Amino acid sequence: MKKITAPLFLVILLAYTPARKKTVIVWQPSHQTNTGKDFSEAAVSNAIAEAAMATKPNFREYKVWSFGRKDVHNADSGSNTMIAHTSAVVDGRLSGYTWELQQANRHKPDVFVALHNNGGTKRHAVWGYIHYGDAHEAENRELAAQLIAAIASATTLENRGVLLDSTTGRNDYCCTTTGKLSFYSLDEHVNSSPIRVLLEIGDNAASHDFLKDPVNQQKIGGAIKAALVKWMGRR
Repeated sequence: MKKITAPLFLVILLAYTPARKKTVIVWQPSHQTNTGKDFSEAAVSNAIAEAAMATKPNFREYKVWSFGRKDVHNADSGSNTMIAHTSAVVDGRLSGYTWELQQANRHKPDVFVALHNNGGTKRHAVWGYIHYGDAHEAENRELAAQLIAAIASATTLENRGVLLDSTTGRNDYCCTTTGKLSFYSLDEHVNSSPIRVLLEIGDNAASHDFLKDPVNQQKIGGAIKAALVKWMGRR
């Protein structure tokens, strides 16, 4: 019998070795345009998402964004914290948020990052939000903390820490498990990703000019991606 050479053996071994699954990341930039004077949260958040996705290294990355769609309601407005804007079906149409989350779940993400800009805070700052009572609450808190710390370090934005989605007090959407107020995009009953964080980057008034600057949008997106990669490496 002919002896198998090492190179051929390696070829056979690799052929029967399952490929390592590439990490799947889903980005959900805000689709809201009714936020602030002369300010489109959708445009700013989308630019940050695009910058993050363009920053190396690349994973299997997808953007879910309903902006401009005509087959859903609240495609360019609404709130992530209101039943009427999220889970309600209007004239047979799903909301923009529901459509986005359905698209996200189809990709079976490992990490989900929602990007928004805050309003009415009078603070030039960045906040991280995670879902109350989540099975992965500790991991979500760690990731959110590292992302906002990276943004604050790369910019002039103040780090305001990580908060639970149940603490905002301005929503009427609730998690059916905890009964607590929550963000629709972070609810485990809606979003199948094990790791889910939402970032409120700047304030549409206090950070108005800063957020509209493409240079700052690139800095923020790059900082988010770098911190995400570092966090993934530690895991």
